Amino acid sequence: MDADGRTAPYDDGALLTIGAFARASRLSPKALRLYDELGLLPPAHVDPHSGYRHYAPAQLERARLVAWLRRLGMPLARIREVCELAPDAAAVAVAAYWAQVEADTAARRDLAAFLVDQLERKNTAMTTPHTPLTMRYAALTDQGLVRPAHQDAAHAGPRLLAVADGYGPDGGPAATAAIDALKDLEDQDLTSADLLGALEEAAHRAHRAAPVANDATGSTAGSTLTALLRSGAQLALLHIGDSRAYVLRDSGLFQITHDHSLVQSLIDEGRLTPEEAASHPQRAQLLRSLDAATEFAPDLQLLEARPGERYLLCTDGLTGVLPAATIQQVLTAADDPDQAVRELIRLAREAGAPDNVGCAVGEVTGG
Repeated sequence: MDADGRTAPYDDGALLTIGAFARASRLSPKALRLYDELGLLPPAHVDPHSGYRHYAPAQLERARLVAWLRRLGMPLARIREVCELAPDAAAVAVAAYWAQVEADTAARRDLAAFLVDQLERKNTAMTTPHTPLTMRYAALTDQGLVRPAHQDAAHAGPRLLAVADGYGPDGGPAATAAIDALKDLEDQDLTSADLLGALEEAAHRAHRAAPVANDATGSTAGSTLTALLRSGAQLALLHIGDSRAYVLRDSGLFQITHDHSLVQSLIDEGRLTPEEAASHPQRAQLLRSLDAATEFAPDLQLLEARPGERYLLCTDGLTGVLPAATIQQVLTAADDPDQAVRELIRLAREAGAPDNVGCAVGEVTGG
């Protein structure tokens, strides 16, 4: 310190107290302690008696980088990775992170538009004249060009759309059983109040009937399940696994399910980009499914349908090879659901179809 008690300017070899380093780096002492605990920015020296932390001036560059990356909203685990990279590689990593942020923002913007649309529909439901609705529908599956067995199943009817993607040695029967468990709902006269409960109970029966693990091999079989059940203008959606549901309406194409997969959880945590997820070695690993080894925990929601909307349910054999823009183009241009499912599978095969493909399309019509 100088004669007035102020901290003297440091020279290149001097160590800084945590307070001086905090001021120079624009990081709070509390943040510095946290970054020390995480191994992100450990001090150059810790006094063994007092525990006081001291930092080297050369650490300021890393500290300022950490501060900037935090301002971007980058998770701490990812900041640690960036800080260990050479400058050129770090620049690429930051650019990739920001591209992911922009993609996530666009996805949230689309979701917000979808939710606004849904809420506005609920607000106007009481004042809109009741129009009886029907549904045109079609479903189609394809083994693809690589897989030795066909383990996808799909159903389309006037009230029910469903797809299932089986896995394991008995994945095909598991997927078929999941769809079969729901088919009786086509013939039940359900009110909108009954929809979700009936759909959930039917899926729960399929879950309870899932094969148990083979004691000799440790292998198990299971299935995803994504289903829409209609009563009038009300649609009940049940989803478990990484098959998907989309709706095409005037405001665009919206994905209305969220994948229950390991790679999606890593994307949600900011540890993986959607582009990286496409080639991740564990991209097929599910966190939820119809599997005796997992808890039955589907996502459930009610939607309000309108004439002219088209709903697509599909397995990841379709979404793994076709981008959303192509799916939207097909759903928009097709004359009817049958043409839509045939064109989607044709394009999946044209793209190599490395997996089984299953899809069901329903078009809501008035009268």
